Amino acid sequence: MSRIGRKVIDLPAGVTVEAEGTSLAVKGPKGTLRIPLPPGIQLEKQDGHLLLKRETDEQAALHGLARSLLANAVRGVAQGFERHMDIVGIGYRAESKGKSVTFTLGYSHPIDFPLPEGIALSVEKQTHLIVSGVDKQQVGQVAAKIRTLRPPDPYKNKGIRYTGERLKKKVGKAAAAAGGAGKAG
Repeated sequence: MSRIGRKVIDLPAGVTVEAEGTSLAVKGPKGTLRIPLPPGIQLEKQDGHLLLKRETDEQAALHGLARSLLANAVRGVAQGFERHMDIVGIGYRAESKGKSVTFTLGYSHPIDFPLPEGIALSVEKQTHLIVSGVDKQQVGQVAAKIRTLRPPDPYKNKGIRYTGERLKKKVGKAAAAAGGAGKAG
């Protein structure tokens, strides 16, 4: 039994969902998304709610997946998704230039990062980034790519991190040696 697949999806005002062959077209005030509908899963509309039903128990895993993808698409076209990031380090900063962002991250050169279609990035105070868009997967993927430009250093905690991310700081080599780890002899 798929507990997630049986949950009802509330349809906000201004959002429409239409079945088009083997996919669903979700349209709303923020944009349009198309999500695939696995074979054996049907969409039912009930007075402002959406429900996905499956034909047999063989589609249980796909039932829950299809429901989650549809719920994320409905929320995305109605409200959108955001991912907040912080840049930590002396001299580290970002600057937005149209459809690209220029990062200064302690390398010998600035890094130009082109933004894909459907993603918006706003820079606040040169060290706080907000990645936003309609597609949850695409927003998370772009945020992960930005984070890989300079991942947080475990010794100094400098780099690009998600806001609220907890990092474990490692002790340096000198501090570990001063702790009494001498030779036995």
